[in-house]
Amino acid sequence: MSKHILCAIDLTHMDNARALVTEAGRIANMEQALLSVVTVLPDYGSSFVGSFFKDGTLKGAAEAARQSLHALVDEVLPDAGTVQCIVEIGSAYEEILDAAKKCDADMIIVGAHKPDLADRIIGPNAARIVRHADVSVLVLRI
Repeated sequence: MSKHILCAIDLTHMDNARALVTEAGRIANMEQALLSVVTVLPDYGSSFVGSFFKDGTLKGAAEAARQSLHALVDEVLPDAGTVQCIVEIGSAYEEILDAAKKCDADMIIVGAHKPDLADRIIGPNAARIVRHADVSVLVLRI
């Protein structure tokens, strides 16, 4: 039985994010567990590419992501009570694993696209999370 579930979503794929958060909310409710939802923004700030953006752009993007995350949770889980929303910056799988440790999650929920003829494996981030997580990982085909 899980006590704290971390659901990792990508805000650039809102239909998938809605499906994942909905299912994570259902599981958290069934398990009577706390729920946290995390999204990760890529860190371009220290790279050459980052030099082409105005100062504060990444901070603004993080704030916009935080607002979008809260709006998504409010939309799909209006009666869920308190859901922690986390925005991290960096490598997706590393930040998701780090967020799981920080919030003491004992289960991580991630999505993977439904396979087609050209793709017969789960995505690289989901695979890395499964391989390196210290806790159970539920991969949902979306």
